[in-house]
Amino acid sequence: MPLIRSSPCKVNLLLNILGRRPDGFHDLETLFHPVPLCDELTFETDSNSGIQFTCDHPELPTDRSNLVVRAAEQFLAEAQWTGQGVRIHLTKRIPLAAGLGGGSSNAAQTLVGMNDLLGRPLGNDRLDRLAATLGSDVNFFLQDQPARATGRGEQVEPLASFEALRGRGMILYHPGFGISTAWAYRELAQYPEALKGRPGRVEDLERALRSGDLSEAGKHFYNSLEAPALRKYPVLELYQSFFREHGAWAALMSGSGSTTFALFPDVVMAQAAVAPFEARFGAEGWMQVVSL
Repeated sequence: MPLIRSSPCKVNLLLNILGRRPDGFHDLETLFHPVPLCDELTFETDSNSGIQFTCDHPELPTDRSNLVVRAAEQFLAEAQWTGQGVRIHLTKRIPLAAGLGGGSSNAAQTLVGMNDLLGRPLGNDRLDRLAATLGSDVNFFLQDQPARATGRGEQVEPLASFEALRGRGMILYHPGFGISTAWAYRELAQYPEALKGRPGRVEDLERALRSGDLSEAGKHFYNSLEAPALRKYPVLELYQSFFREHGAWAALMSGSGSTTFALFPDVVMAQAAVAPFEARFGAEGWMQVVSL
């Protein structure tokens, strides 16, 4: 029987860059929140050895440049697996180059799925170590709670759910172009205030969300990478302003972009903003309304 795992995406309610490290990475603090929009991964054992990977998205590579393949290969090496091979199929629903963590989520769920399929040869600590070698966001997706992350994003501290966000409506809008994560971080050098953010912003946002005062919480949403992104793509700022004018209490670029997310009091209000948004900006982009 195939093993099927959902692979959810995330938004960064806050992404605060604290500085560039000697190794070229950046220290940061971020507040991840899972979003119930999921890719799907299917795993099956195979009589042939090794990994066979397929995907329904024509633009996604299926060789070692894909994180799913790298995660699967590293899992087999770490587990010293010499038994059956594995077939993996990815059904893609999360847009590419969106700042939603789709690739990182796929990598994490590949580690978990392979572990389940092959009898759990690795414990959680070893899965965590593998995840950290695959990418900065991968560790977050090994669990399903909101989380604070530090370091380069791999040091994850799960948090209790935010009751103030439960049942709220969220719009995700991807304009059809991506933003290179490497470019966004490289450009930060031109924005000293964004490159060396004030520590403690995560705690400020957490406190505001726990208080239940959404208006106050909305003031604390922040993304350092907006500094270069909004300058190069000013339309992203127009999207945020539009959503706020139509009832959103927060709107922000997620991760390195280019997805804008907007939080509304409920799904009905979020859905009501879709038609006027498309009337103003067109319907060429990708849009999704979800309930948290």
